[in-house]
Amino acid sequence: MKIPTKKMDKSVYLICKDHTVSGEKFELIFNSEKEMLVTSPKPDLEILPEYYKSEAYISHTDSKKSFTDKIYQQVKKIMLLKKLKWIEKKHPEKGRLLDIGAGTGEFLFEAKKRGWKVNGIEPDEKARKLAFDKGIKLAENSRHFKSEKFDVISLWHVFEHVYDIKTQIIELEHLLKKEGLLIIAVPNFQSYDAKYYREFWAAYDVPRHLSHFSRNSFKHLFSRTEFKLIDFKPLIFDSYYVSLLSEKYKTGRTNFLKAGYIGFKSNLKAKFNSEYSSITYFFRKTD
Repeated sequence: MKIPTKKMDKSVYLICKDHTVSGEKFELIFNSEKEMLVTSPKPDLEILPEYYKSEAYISHTDSKKSFTDKIYQQVKKIMLLKKLKWIEKKHPEKGRLLDIGAGTGEFLFEAKKRGWKVNGIEPDEKARKLAFDKGIKLAENSRHFKSEKFDVISLWHVFEHVYDIKTQIIELEHLLKKEGLLIIAVPNFQSYDAKYYREFWAAYDVPRHLSHFSRNSFKHLFSRTEFKLIDFKPLIFDSYYVSLLSEKYKTGRTNFLKAGYIGFKSNLKAKFNSEYSSITYFFRKTD
């Protein structure tokens, strides 16, 4: 890991622009203790929802308007089944599944069809409505489940949005049954595509992404918890999609060939160093 050497009270790793909503610039501060980056300044909790109000924020829509949207939706369908197979291999008994940050409910929709008892949390009202139209009722926050326990809890590209990570981990310990499975998928800022695109890397997505993780981050964050890291899996399509967005941020143009090349190169390098663009981590609750 290349650690910033700039001598100052806070080590600025990069300065990134919000390309989706505000156009504002934010610093990424390196946290050497956790081997991760944090977005600064961190928007107040009351203001943060304003940064999600965009049709371009595709995880809160089922948009198929642009060619990029169509690619995203098609890849998402393929990955939904792959994710569920990963889970079922590690937790064969199809019990209660809680998806935090459930978006428009596609993951839970597929899980329900496969026999899971599904619940979900999604703060965005519009996304909850789209999920409801699929027959998936989502809660606005976790207070709805404070007295319940789940066999599996998933956070697909959600942990980077979490406002208070320590509090979130404590809540996950409370919600998950003993020997239950916790799944957390996040971007990896040590991937080749992240290093290539630097401040234009779309997966920084400031300020919606408040934290940015390396593979070592989770060793530190979960070291004194009830969770044991048991496996990780790459999300290989993410390097292509993120590179496609990053190329547009960097050049102002959609360049499928260049993005495809960078995405392929990122996955190829990751075969040797495991630094994939996005990684899914699997934890078992031990206590």
